[in-house]
Amino acid sequence: MRTHGVFVSSIGPVIERYVALKRALGRRFETQEYLLTQLDRFLVSSHAPDLSVESFAAWCSSIEHVTAGARRQRMRAVYHLCLFRRRSEPTCFVPNPSQFPPPQPRPRPHIFSEAEISRLLHATEALQPRAPSPLHRQVARLALVLLYTTGLRRREVVRLTLGDYDATGHLLLVRESKFHKSRLIPLSADAVIEIERYLQDRCRLGFPCDADSPLLLTRHGGLTAYSDEGFGGLMRKLFRRAGVRTAAGRPPRVHDLRFTFAVHALLRWYRAGVDVQTRLPALTVYMGHGSIVSTQYYLTFLDAVAEAASERFGQYCSRLLLLDSSAGGGR
Repeated sequence: MRTHGVFVSSIGPVIERYVALKRALGRRFETQEYLLTQLDRFLVSSHAPDLSVESFAAWCSSIEHVTAGARRQRMRAVYHLCLFRRRSEPTCFVPNPSQFPPPQPRPRPHIFSEAEISRLLHATEALQPRAPSPLHRQVARLALVLLYTTGLRRREVVRLTLGDYDATGHLLLVRESKFHKSRLIPLSADAVIEIERYLQDRCRLGFPCDADSPLLLTRHGGLTAYSDEGFGGLMRKLFRRAGVRTAAGRPPRVHDLRFTFAVHALLRWYRAGVDVQTRLPALTVYMGHGSIVSTQYYLTFLDAVAEAASERFGQYCSRLLLLDSSAGGGR
């Protein structure tokens, strides 16, 4: 349990140091801190003198109502805390991760087709302004274009302000995103057209146009930026209206647009005949990743990618065979 920002269980000081270390390393650590807050509260309410085999087992029993994946996430948060603690207290309790629920299979991302993107753009035209969302249609359309053409994280999109758009250089400034890193995003010609059209509509309708105003504007408790949840709800409504479904028959995740951006970039490079490996570092920087390994997570090997890679390999091998044939004919 936390009182005025202080963990108060028997291992409270350890949790404080652990959270402070993660923050110093550039991690936001909000989810993990919340989970450790729940552990701290449980230890206090159960009068546990320490985190031990018994108190950990009792805490695990108290979270049996959540899904296996959520239990695993919480148990792993405690496991990593205990590993940190063991550096200074070698005999402290460390749970056995082999006893945790097994990892859940990675959800297969939905890669939007160009036809689906067109349907989504068309669906925005049917959205009508509402009291909480006076720029309902304009915001939905601009958000879709930005997510599809830049691969931004949805939290990055909702945090954008008008001042983050450079109309002269056609750039977006993404401020202190993951790991507190900022980056400049060059925009496509289509994205620039959409932003300019949105700004014209917004100023014409009398909404704030100063640099500190949120780019995507709503009227929940005043003219403010969309919350992460509110923005997710808007996009899911758009998916349903356009009839876009995953192979399992569910609406896609907003995050699937980030996957789509990465996969479509890969396909364009294959089809243009460029060296994909030399372009990956640029994609890594553009997407705000710390390494190419993180970017590769998004490059799902789908049928279209396999086809393009196979065609490239076939072209390369055919050239080698022709060279070999020419060399053999000359001997």
